[in-house]
Amino acid sequence: MNRFVLDCSVTMSWCFEDEKSAEGDSVLESLIQEDREGLVPSLWRLEVVNVLIVAERRGRLSTAQSLLFLDLLLELPIIIDETPQSFKDILLLSKSYNLSAYDAAYLDLAARAQIPLITLDKKLQAAAHAACIPLLSF
Repeated sequence: MNRFVLDCSVTMSWCFEDEKSAEGDSVLESLIQEDREGLVPSLWRLEVVNVLIVAERRGRLSTAQSLLFLDLLLELPIIIDETPQSFKDILLLSKSYNLSAYDAAYLDLAARAQIPLITLDKKLQAAAHAACIPLLSF
């Protein structure tokens, strides 16, 4: 099974027409049709739900659409890593690469799992490059 760390920016590109990208669509297609798994830190669930809540408040989505999107995610081979992440490691990665703690959690997971990271976030891409974490591209 080919695994990669999937960040929230890619995940949410599947939800909104105005955020769609060829790369995001290719990632989704690879999860549906190929022998691939996305690995995410446990905070991914909260990030996804938070984006949906904000989108609903702004009138971009209905609750029904949010629930439908969550159903889609539950059907995909996305594994939630429940391993506790080190406070200190996240802090140091955040400071070293000027990242949010959330983005540092994805970088940390990719480093610990020794698998590539896929993100649409330019800052996280630069941090992965600087940290010698391979980036997956489609």
